[in-house]
Amino acid sequence: MDALTGEVTELLQTLIRNACVNDGTVGSGQEQRSVDVLESYLEGTGLDLERYEPQPGRTSLVGRIEGTDPDAPSLLLMGHTDVVPANPEGWRHDPFGGELIDGEVWGRGAIDMLNLTASMAVATHRLAASGWRPRGTLAYLAVADEEALGTHGAGWLVDNAADAVRSDYVITEAGGFPMDTGRGLGLPAIVAEKGCHWCTLRISGTPGHASQPFRTDNALVTAAEVVRRLAEYRPETQIHDIWRRFVDSMGFPDELREPLLRAQGFTELCESLPLGISRQFHACTHTTFAPTVMRAGTKTNVIPDRVELELDIRTLPGQSGADIRAMLDEALGDLADRVEIAVDAEDPASASPVDTPLWDSLQRVTQAWYPGAELVPFMTAGATDARFFRRLGITSYGFGLFSRHLGFEDYAVMFHGDDERVDVESLRLSTELWEALSRDLLG
Repeated sequence: MDALTGEVTELLQTLIRNACVNDGTVGSGQEQRSVDVLESYLEGTGLDLERYEPQPGRTSLVGRIEGTDPDAPSLLLMGHTDVVPANPEGWRHDPFGGELIDGEVWGRGAIDMLNLTASMAVATHRLAASGWRPRGTLAYLAVADEEALGTHGAGWLVDNAADAVRSDYVITEAGGFPMDTGRGLGLPAIVAEKGCHWCTLRISGTPGHASQPFRTDNALVTAAEVVRRLAEYRPETQIHDIWRRFVDSMGFPDELREPLLRAQGFTELCESLPLGISRQFHACTHTTFAPTVMRAGTKTNVIPDRVELELDIRTLPGQSGADIRAMLDEALGDLADRVEIAVDAEDPASASPVDTPLWDSLQRVTQAWYPGAELVPFMTAGATDARFFRRLGITSYGFGLFSRHLGFEDYAVMFHGDDERVDVESLRLSTELWEALSRDLLG
């Protein structure tokens, strides 16, 4: 293993082992652990470093190489340091062990997105330590709380410390997974993301003694029917402009391209595709409803009189809260009046243009590793911190650079899944990419 690969691999292993698990509560995450590591790593290179901590332990770090020309473009490399929980029982190796096994680093966050957070840090370190002084400013942001909608991370920074993170261009997670197209190799770049509409459904009933369940109004039984109806609900397929642009850019053969651009039969087509790809393609073209958390009951022998059900709903471009409420009413049918709906978080879908200097720069520099490859605009089904910057009119993409050791299908099923891992060649590629991109775009 060469020195660069070893450096980024070791840093990623450390970040994984820090186990900055974000369960959505204010006290979780404790990203200060990884910020301490990153600050220590970046110190002494000439970077301007600044910490921000809106809540105890919820720390973000900004490092800057100031440009010499205020009119030159600026770039922010942004990686989050928190990860979602992991159940060790489903893993072949310790999800927080950061083990290097057969050229792969295993652990929660290896793909989402500590691999990029680490490679961005190493590239920034190398650029600063070399004495590089660009025309445009380069900033590195290791941000907290991305996995819980950015309240104590990017959202807070944009609202309270905008000058520290404002840039002309932003790159965050996640793209660059090589995909074979009808014209050669495609490198998907995330230019858009679905919106988020999280809500809590409250179902009421009447308490009673559980030894006499006959003719009781059991809120949990009603909630089970609510879950069943939501699971069976089939929103219409939406062939929107971003999806059409992706399909056209991929150069699929006509026998696949035409069904992918036709609403009729789209879900049936997804049933025939590999699992990871089918999930991605379906999510990109449908409003999705996922029941994720249920709270019910007080005691084994008491009929529950109240149930709370949390839903993760992801919206398509142009959809509003009123649209989602109408869809929920349609899905619930005659139970709609039995359900109280409280919206917990709401963010619309967002997108960035592709006719930008950042897009052109990415297209140029990736040729060094994948000659002839084309960038392909893509929408991600999950939320990222890019949306905070898009609201400010800042072009924001999700990208990285990955080897062909693991395929798109492999990556797709690892996000928030079991056995998350990344190969060390991909770590090297991403690190080299950030260096090349910074020099190409910023001068």
